[in-house]
Amino acid sequence: MMDRVDAIVAGGGVVGLAVGRALAQAGAEVIVAEALPAIGQSVSSRNSEVIHAGIYYAPGSLKARLCVRGRELLYDFCDSHGVPHRRCGKLIVATREPELEALRGMQARAAANGVDLRWLGGDEAMRLEPALACVAALESPATGIVDSHAFMLALQGDLERAGGLVALGSPVASARLAQAAGHVVRFADGSELACRWLVNSASLHAPGLAARFEGLDPRHVPTAYFSKGNYYSLAGRAPFSRLIYPAPADAWLGVHLTLDLGGQARFGPDQEWLDIATPEQIDYAVDPRRADGFYAEVRRYWPGLPDGALQPAYSGVRPKLHGPDGKAPDFRIDGPALHGVPGLVNLFGIESPGLTSALAIGGEVLSLLARP
Repeated sequence: MMDRVDAIVAGGGVVGLAVGRALAQAGAEVIVAEALPAIGQSVSSRNSEVIHAGIYYAPGSLKARLCVRGRELLYDFCDSHGVPHRRCGKLIVATREPELEALRGMQARAAANGVDLRWLGGDEAMRLEPALACVAALESPATGIVDSHAFMLALQGDLERAGGLVALGSPVASARLAQAAGHVVRFADGSELACRWLVNSASLHAPGLAARFEGLDPRHVPTAYFSKGNYYSLAGRAPFSRLIYPAPADAWLGVHLTLDLGGQARFGPDQEWLDIATPEQIDYAVDPRRADGFYAEVRRYWPGLPDGALQPAYSGVRPKLHGPDGKAPDFRIDGPALHGVPGLVNLFGIESPGLTSALAIGGEVLSLLARP
């Protein structure tokens, strides 16, 4: 007879760990299967580590709801688990008069999401951050930063204390869905394990993995797109105590300034669409020449950025569900009510604010699976 567990979560990034934790704390026997030899080595370790307030997302969307709820849960979790973080706040700045309308629209959207922003005139904003140049700004006091690796280690600790297991170096290869003994998950080494619940949290690999789920209608498998964001770090200490974001253009938030917990500044991400078919083709190298375009963007709000101050830091790739000319969709948390397969949840397009939303996503997945 085949061995079985209650639940298998494919993917040991921050969202997969949060989902596994939620299921384990609800009493399920859970295995989080991670392909790489350590947790969170893909999307989860290649972001800006920002705790988002919930400003940018359409009211009523999953992104808005789960970001706002996830942010509250994340701050509480960090306090209770000793995860390093700081509620440093953020300024979203207009550097030209035509951008004021975008700020006012953002303030209205944030209010609809239950997020309070404070309008600042240019002089008031520049008193807070003397190195800044702007005509107006929105202050977001709920925005912060977090040590993402410490967060993931704490999630893993909770998961394991609840009886769950993280299996490293264990890529899920495929699955046969809704078999008599439950779903049958096949791993890359050829071994198989049955489960009642299967959660696809494979991030960049999630659409490709779902395409190998026997019994899932191909209509429910989206096309994967990949958008690379390059980051550059600042030589020397930044003259800012808050995060600085320009007024957004379209779906891109612009080249923003973020801080790590040591006060080091980094700029990015830019947006570089990759013409590739699979995540295995990603080149994470940062081209130093791309920094040339950063200087003009950053000097719109920080005119004093010195020449030669930016150096390549790292890059990340977002698991997109649309191409360069498409409109950014909502998170896709596809449960049985959508695709008709009991005990299966596919997580597609979990990009920013996925880190902030992780704990709320865990609760969402649990509620979908627990429904009769």
